[in-house]
Amino acid sequence: MKPTIIKVAIAQYAPVHFNKEATLQKLRSIIEEAASQKVQLLAVGETWLSGYPAWLDYGNNISQWDGPEMKQAFIEMFESSITVSGPEAEEVGKLAAQHNMGIVLGINEKVATGPGNGTLYNSLLIFNEHGELSVHHRKLMPTFTEKLLYGLGDGGGLEATPIHGARTGALICWEHWMPLARQAMHNSGEDIHVALWPNVHEMLQVASRHYAFEGRSFVLAVGQIMKASDVPKGIKLTADINNPDTLLLKGGSCIIGPDGKYIVEPIFGEEKLIVKELDISKVYGERMAMDTSGHYNRPDVFKFKVKKIRH
Repeated sequence: MKPTIIKVAIAQYAPVHFNKEATLQKLRSIIEEAASQKVQLLAVGETWLSGYPAWLDYGNNISQWDGPEMKQAFIEMFESSITVSGPEAEEVGKLAAQHNMGIVLGINEKVATGPGNGTLYNSLLIFNEHGELSVHHRKLMPTFTEKLLYGLGDGGGLEATPIHGARTGALICWEHWMPLARQAMHNSGEDIHVALWPNVHEMLQVASRHYAFEGRSFVLAVGQIMKASDVPKGIKLTADINNPDTLLLKGGSCIIGPDGKYIVEPIFGEEKLIVKELDISKVYGERMAMDTSGHYNRPDVFKFKVKKIRH
């Protein structure tokens, strides 16, 4: 029988915004700390490498047509983004293999050459404990102001992958409000689901707990920290934000069981590595009552298909 206990961790930290080299160095330290605690699966937040653009929701000059400040912010964001086949992703894979650790990482993704080379994608990567890139997923639909920066994703990464025997999958932010995206992930047989958020506020706690209950899986809801001082210099913050230490992103990371109840309550306002052991066998006890991909699915009534072709 395969082991059912897996030690997981959420990295609730601030990246070094628009600086992929410094952010990668911080990630190395986080991975080393997780390895010292024998973590087998590490989760890091939405577009953490190299920074979630929360300033879209706090700036008052972001939607100005042909605005030079917004253009400059996009240039800096583009330059600090990474390619999936580039050296940064390769290093994360090597670190995963070195520490025998699965890693789920949110990135700002760019394409080096060919079609799409001027577009950014809000993406996630899942490396297994052997360092292999098992899942590459682009957020299906940028949410509200994100549409100013990101292109549309696809179904190429809507699947779970084994990490130390636990099938692990992930979605990004408001994809958790997309019923069919959720169903695709439930059908892939998740034991552990990583919900990548910028900031896990109340409604996103609702979405994360709902996902756990519906999918009968453990959920790692991953938030992060961002101060007003991390906003690009040309972006003018709203008048009520006048302290550089004001937290625009406050974390809220938590761990939820397959019954929808908290295992680790939400943690706000601090950088922290949140570590917990999970007993994967618990998911099957909950699926006795409801298996969303099985006896509670009714494929004789509903037909469902996912187009997994990459753009």
